[in-house]
Amino acid sequence: ADTCAHAIVDRPQQREAAVNTSAPNILFILIDDMGWTDLSCCGSEYYETPRIDSLCADGMRFTDAYAACPVCSPTRASVLTGKYPATVGITDWIHWGDARPAPRGRVIDVPYLKQLPTSEHTVAAALRDGGYQTWHVGKWHLGAEDHRPQDHGFDVNVGGCHMGSPGRGGYFSPWTIEPLVDADVPEGTYLTDYLTDHVVDLIDGADERPFFLNLWYYSVHTPIQAKQERVAYYEQKARDLGLDQLETFTEDEYYPCDHKKDQRVRRRLLQSDAVYAAMIDSLDENIGRILDALGAAGTSEDTLILFTSDNGGLATSEGSPTCNAPLAEGKGWMYEGGTREPLFVRWPGKVAPGSVCNTPVTSPDVYPTLLAAAGLAPIPDQHVDGENLLPLLEQSADLERQSIFWHYPHYGNQGGTPGSSIRCGDWKLIEFFDDGRRELYNLRHDIGENDNRVEAELEITADLHRQLATWRESVAAKIPVPNPDWEKSR
Repeated sequence: ADTCAHAIVDRPQQREAAVNTSAPNILFILIDDMGWTDLSCCGSEYYETPRIDSLCADGMRFTDAYAACPVCSPTRASVLTGKYPATVGITDWIHWGDARPAPRGRVIDVPYLKQLPTSEHTVAAALRDGGYQTWHVGKWHLGAEDHRPQDHGFDVNVGGCHMGSPGRGGYFSPWTIEPLVDADVPEGTYLTDYLTDHVVDLIDGADERPFFLNLWYYSVHTPIQAKQERVAYYEQKARDLGLDQLETFTEDEYYPCDHKKDQRVRRRLLQSDAVYAAMIDSLDENIGRILDALGAAGTSEDTLILFTSDNGGLATSEGSPTCNAPLAEGKGWMYEGGTREPLFVRWPGKVAPGSVCNTPVTSPDVYPTLLAAAGLAPIPDQHVDGENLLPLLEQSADLERQSIFWHYPHYGNQGGTPGSSIRCGDWKLIEFFDDGRRELYNLRHDIGENDNRVEAELEITADLHRQLATWRESVAAKIPVPNPDWEKSR
């Protein structure tokens, strides 16, 4: 039978592994499109997230944590493989449905893989080899037939397939997400609640082996939909705070590529969308349910929880439901709003509650960190771009790495243009392929990336650009080529 026709796929383990009862359970929570300031513990004065805030308070908060890409599929591939998107070959979100031609502006988008190669030995497969139960719940978006979670090391798959969002069916059942089309639930069931129901069941039914629960909610990706009673609450809160009296949006400049050439960039200036706030509210409620389930099962103290997002908040298109200020732009852009994310790690007895880390970290680091936490040997030939974060979590040492890299050679749906970038210390350099310009920012003093220091810091610019070019060459990163038809289309 087609495994995508069922809500749950349960695949028996392919190999016997010794049970390590001293290894921690691992709960990895990846939110879709959550911005750096989309939580009250990260500065939001409008959204309310008490349960996530408590998770943050119970562990370490990373102030300078990054997604490996400003869009979803590449970051997800990066987490699972321990590699940068350019190393894996998945550098843009994986389009499903009708074929999408490469967007063209001054340059032409590069080709990229449309599925996670089965040659990659994912972190799920490595943990399963090490004796873990491995469960995936939620969005996948890394390929269709033969490239689903059960093909990449997961024993159980709830709701994961090729789709990158709930699609035309939205968040309220009946759903059009393929594995959930036939889900036996009351009409109007909220997707985030449903996925959490399965998480709770998995926790309650776990055997003596440690588990790896890969929880990738579809929230808060579009369509922006939430329960009406919570929407009403945030509508009133917006009025109480006077947000409805403030300027909400600004618009300027055209999208510089063919498929968006008649649209303008619409930017949200403040967090005030009541439906989006209610979506985050439901997300917070459900994470609270999971924390309660761990407590009820007696496994809370034995579980490492890592919480983060796959890219920045959606701030410049498709309704622009959130604002990432003080960061610039958001999803689909090379600026900080596109890649800087909330990241918390809670591990009772190992990570000090209320601790804060300012060291830059990135998505490929998840793989070696989870292996080390599980007491398993590293697989350096696999997670080639990641670093084990345990020294940071234990506050025993810093990382050896000096620089972090990004490569997004695509026109974003949200208005961003193709580019790549490097962060080294406080400095960040972006090179844009569309017009060849370079921008340099000191993030310690200019987190909003307002003061381009390229001309004032020529040596730093040259050094970072050399590093960036050398890295791109080392991973055979694809570079957009000039579009010969650009001038004719103006």
